This record gives sequence, structure tokens and C-alpha cells, in this order.
Amino acid sequence: MGQSLHAGHAGHVGHAGHAGRAVVYAVAAAAPVAAALAHIGPAATWLPGLRRRRFPALAGQGGPGHVALTFDDGPDPVSTPHFLDALDALGVRATFFVLGENVSRHPAVAGEMARRGHEVGVHGWAHDRPWWPAPLRDAREVLRAAQVVGEVTGRSPTWYRPPYGILTSGRWAAARRAGLRPVLWTAWGKDWRHDATPASVRANVAADLRGGGTILLHDTDHASAPGSWRATLGALPDVVRDCREAGLAVGPLGEHGTGGAAVAAGVRAAGAVHGTHRFGHRRRDSRSVMEDSDDQRAAAPDPSCPP
Repeated sequence: MGQSLHAGHAGHVGHAGHAGRAVVYAVAAAAPVAAALAHIGPAATWLPGLRRRRFPALAGQGGPGHVALTFDDGPDPVSTPHFLDALDALGVRATFFVLGENVSRHPAVAGEMARRGHEVGVHGWAHDRPWWPAPLRDAREVLRAAQVVGEVTGRSPTWYRPPYGILTSGRWAAARRAGLRPVLWTAWGKDWRHDATPASVRANVAADLRGGGTILLHDTDHASAPGSWRATLGALPDVVRDCREAGLAVGPLGEHGTGGAAVAAGVRAAGAVHGTHRFGHRRRDSRSVMEDSDDQRAAAPDPSCPP
């Protein structure tokens, strides 16, 4: 009997030990997942309808009589000069969100952006995907990009837009340490696609543009379909004309009246507005992430379509 009780006790202890180890293993396995969720949570602001309604400053919502014109991914020595010339001809200044690695390779082009009166913001060091936490790397690369922009242009940058519009907690903190204000967009041309045309870029912008909105375009095909920048360049005069005909001034974010305090509050609350003017109509396809009715179904951006 004693031997049987001893064996039973040993078996119970052994079972408890296995159960305890299982709990430890489960907690250990869950920790990286929890960290990843905390890291990626603020990226819910990528959903256009959510950020337009709840975090308008982060979305780039400014004064109702103004539209901010922004370009991502440059500078590019082949394509960017064409945009600078076109903007000169249109009498428009814009905000260029540049990649640090491109600025270091083509400093003269980045310097020319500033010389012609455009704002130069930070898009990161490289156009990479921030799916897993890397706060030290984020802090290092955002600061590095901000420093090279300041050195090349002679002006400290103000704005930060993360690649793909995915503002993770690490990149939010990195921008804050670098003294940058995150801002995304309210309307885009979907001009990175291989099938983009001047007409499609113009229609995509017009479909979601309102007074106070921020337009996202690209002055290079660095992270887009080869040659796609030509469709953007072709659409640019009509995009500006559409804004002006709607009574909207077009310019950089610095003239847009975007509130910095609201940006910070929006990112924190997300753990992630319409103005008075709207113009343009088109049939919306099932892939459009700009539709209010569809954006709540979009769990994450398509990494093949980089802003």
C-alpha cells in the first residue's frame, strides 16, 4: 500500500511538474506575440477611414481651404527633377518625404528640392517592412535619416511618414525622439501600380480628396512599378487644376494647419473629417482601401503596394 501511495504521489508531482513547465512554455511563447501586437497596434491608423474620422491631424487633415501635396520615396536623379520642374511651372510647393539612403546617394537632388522652396520630410532610411519590433534600429535609422536630410538641405526636417504608412509604436517613438511629427494622408493616386495612367491617378486622388486633405503621390519608382512615376507626372497638372477649380489652395504641409497635439493623441489612442469641399466621382473597385465602407475589413496593408 505504501509503495502504491508513493508511486501515486510521484505521478501526481510529475504531472504537476509537466503542467507547470507547460504554463512556463506557453507564457514564454506568448511573450513575443504580445510584444509584436504592442508594436504593430498603432498601425491600425493605416486604415484610412479610421484615421480620417478619429485622428484627422495624423491623417493630414488641415485647413478646409487648403490641400497638402506630398511625394514619397525620392530623391531620384532620373525622375525627381521632372517633378521639380513641373511644380515650378504650376507655381506649387510641396512636401517630399525622402529615404535617407536615397539622400545619401543623391544629395544634389535633395538639396535642389529645398533650394526650390519645397519641404523635405523623412520617410525613413530604407523602404522596409516593420512587422517585428526593432525599437533600437527604428530609433537609429529615423534619426540617421533626419540628420542626413538636415545636413544636405540645411534645414531640420519637421515631418515623418513611415514606409507603407505603417506607424508602429517603435517608429512613433523614433520620430518623437528625432523631433519629427508623423503624418499620413487622406487621398492617394495609387500611382505605384504597373497599370497606373495619368487618368487613373487623377481619378483616384479626386475620389477621396476633400478640403483640408493631404495627397500622397510618388516622384520615383524606387519602391513602385518600373516607370510608374510617368503616370504621376502626367496627372500632376490636372490634380492641381482640380484643386484650384474647387477653390482649394495647394501647398506643403507647413502651410496646411495640421495640429501636432492631435497627431500625438491619435497615435496613442490607436494603441494605433471631412472638410467643406469634395470633388470627383468614380466607380470604386473592390480593392479600394479608401472606401469608408471597406476600410474596416482591411486588417493590414498590401505590402506589394508601397506608399
